Amino acid sequence: MSDSNYNNILITGTAGKLGKAVLALIPGAIGATRNDFDLSKADEIASFLDKHPNITNILHCAAMISPPKINEDIAQAIGSNIIGTALLSTECYKRNIRLVYISTDYVFSGEKGLYKEGDELLPPNKYAWSKLGGECAVQMLDKWAIIRLSFGPDEFPYKAAFTDQFTSREPASVIAEKIKNIVLSDFNGLIHIGGTRKSVYDYALSLGAQNIDQISISSMSVKMPKDTSLDCSLYDSLFTK
Repeated sequence: MSDSNYNNILITGTAGKLGKAVLALIPGAIGATRNDFDLSKADEIASFLDKHPNITNILHCAAMISPPKINEDIAQAIGSNIIGTALLSTECYKRNIRLVYISTDYVFSGEKGLYKEGDELLPPNKYAWSKLGGECAVQMLDKWAIIRLSFGPDEFPYKAAFTDQFTSREPASVIAEKIKNIVLSDFNGLIHIGGTRKSVYDYALSLGAQNIDQISISSMSVKMPKDTSLDCSLYDSLFTK
C-alpha cells in the first residue's frame, strides 16, 4: 500500500492511547471517535462511511477495555465490543472493506503462555469474552486481520504490579509501529504481536518505574489469567528483516 492510499484508511478509537499512536504513524489516515459515530448504531456507521467512500481499510481500535468496568456494565460492553464490531463488520462486508481488528491476549486461558495463533481459546473473564465475540464477527469477512496483543502507556501508570502474571505487553508507541506494518500490508488472518515474555512487575521496571509495590493476581476481584504471553514468531517472520 503506497503513501497515496493512506487517506483510504479509517482508524476507530483515536481518542484512546493506541488508536492515537497508530494514527500518528499513518499520515493522511482518517481518525474517528464516538463523536463521529456510535458503534452500537448501524445507521451512524453507514452514514459516516457514505461520507468517506474511498475507505478500503479499517483499523478497529475502539473498545471498552477495563475488566472491572465491564463487570459493572455488561450491557455497554456487549454493545461496544460485540454488537459494535458486528455492525462494523457488516458494513465492511457490504462495501468490500478490509477490517483489521485489535483483540487481546486475554482470549487465552493463561494456563501455559507463549500462545500461538491456532491455540485453544478460553477467555478467563467477561472482558475477554467480549473481545472474542468481536473476533467471531470479523472472521465472517473475506478480507480481515485479527491482531492479538497487550499494551499500556509509555510510562507505567500504577503504584503496584503483578509478580505472578506474565505477558508480552509493550508500550503503545512500540506496539503501534507493529500494527502500522500489518495495516499497510496485505496480510489476512490471525497474528500475534508483542515483546518477550515477562512478569508485569518486570515490564514496569523495563519502563523505568521505581518504587513499585509487588502484588499478586489473587488480590483482584476480577479473575486474571496467569500467563497470556504470546508467540510472535509469525509476525517476526513476515515483518522483521
